[in-house]
Amino acid sequence: MTGFAQARVEREGAAVRINLRSVNHRFLDLHLRMPDGFEVFESRIRQAVRDRIRRGHLDVNVYHETSGTAGIEVNREVAAGYMKAVEQLRGEFGIKTEPDLIALFRLPGVVAAPGDAGELHSEEVQEKLGAQIDECLQQALQRLETMRRAEGESLTREMHGILGRISSRTKEIEGLLVLVRPAFARRLAERLQDLLSGVQIDPARLAQEAALLAERSDVSEELARLHSHVEQFQKLLSGAGETGKKLDFLLQEMQREANTLLSKTPGVEAEGLAITTLALEIKSDIEKLREQALNIE
Repeated sequence: MTGFAQARVEREGAAVRINLRSVNHRFLDLHLRMPDGFEVFESRIRQAVRDRIRRGHLDVNVYHETSGTAGIEVNREVAAGYMKAVEQLRGEFGIKTEPDLIALFRLPGVVAAPGDAGELHSEEVQEKLGAQIDECLQQALQRLETMRRAEGESLTREMHGILGRISSRTKEIEGLLVLVRPAFARRLAERLQDLLSGVQIDPARLAQEAALLAERSDVSEELARLHSHVEQFQKLLSGAGETGKKLDFLLQEMQREANTLLSKTPGVEAEGLAITTLALEIKSDIEKLREQALNIE
């Protein structure tokens, strides 16, 4: 389910900011980006997300911000190493351009803020920063859940509407099936008359053959199962807990019934064409449900 949320928690002149962005995905696909040195917090962040989010492609971006320059530290040894390498290259290749100090600050390891890799070796710093990250992450997750819940309520209403259409079209097909058997007899009689060129046909035999053809094309079981699947789908939407994978399974079964319905639909006059049209509309609605079901955990 799509959504965006962010939170910011500031303590002792430094702030942790976390942005969450989610889009549809069949499983939980978590992508985590954070500052250098924060790898020690990766497992706890991933676990906190898994505890509250079950499905979706989720981008988690963690930022560490300091106020002013008080917390900025320059690793002079690393900076000196870069400058020495620059001077050697200038002398070797005859480069007269002066080094860019701004660019130097962007090089890895030159500038560090409290909580960066250098200080995170301290268990005390790890504990404090970890608690700050936990609080910020929980706030962001709560806001994301609120947004996803509102979208979910709208999505549920839309899916109930689609299920209603499937149920209505299934009932229409059931009504048309009553007209199919006589249509079989008419079509069979016409074909036999053409083939036999006016030879008298035994009405009993004709009725028997028409009944056999109708039986082979009987879709009453498929329609009954479609009704059952629609009812189960509606119950799952109205229930609580993880239902996404159950809905996926139901949709596979519904798609199978719709395909069988189409394969067995008789090409008999207007009734058969009407049944085919309704079955195609049911397949289209099932596909819409499949797309929406990706949003549901």
